Amino acid sequence: MMGSGKSTVGRLLAERLEWPYHDNDLLLVNGEGQTARQLLAARGDAGLLAAEVGALRRALALPVPNIVGVAARAILDPQTREALRDAGLVAWLRVTPETVRQRAVGAAHRPWPADDPLPWLRAAVRERDPLYASVADLALDADAHAPELLGDAIAAAVTDRGCGTDD
Repeated sequence: MMGSGKSTVGRLLAERLEWPYHDNDLLLVNGEGQTARQLLAARGDAGLLAAEVGALRRALALPVPNIVGVAARAILDPQTREALRDAGLVAWLRVTPETVRQRAVGAAHRPWPADDPLPWLRAAVRERDPLYASVADLALDADAHAPELLGDAIAAAVTDRGCGTDD
């Protein structure tokens, strides 16, 4: 979910592993020329989802190893879920709706559905959590752990599984 720490943890992990990091927000702007909020206003919900899925597909086509921060909504697309299952190690940074609201409200690039996003966030978490769980190799509690600890856990999983090697 937005506000889970994907960008922060992704950058820390990239530094630790010395792999490139591809942030969803930047992939979206570079590929579409607009932020998520602008895309939602211009193309509607379906257009935004299509743009987010397209950004992820471009990222998954990049040379490996790398780290990709995935748009939270991309999980709604069944083909995207299949692509993620085949892509490598998938880490899910679990957060509560309250944490998302606390961390992400006010960011100009985020598409908020209303002045009080909490009801929408609760519904989104209810809908998406089972989908995230269906593709995640690693599920981490991003509410309770600092980004450095989350990065350490993912790096350990990468090492344990031999991800990023030619073997």
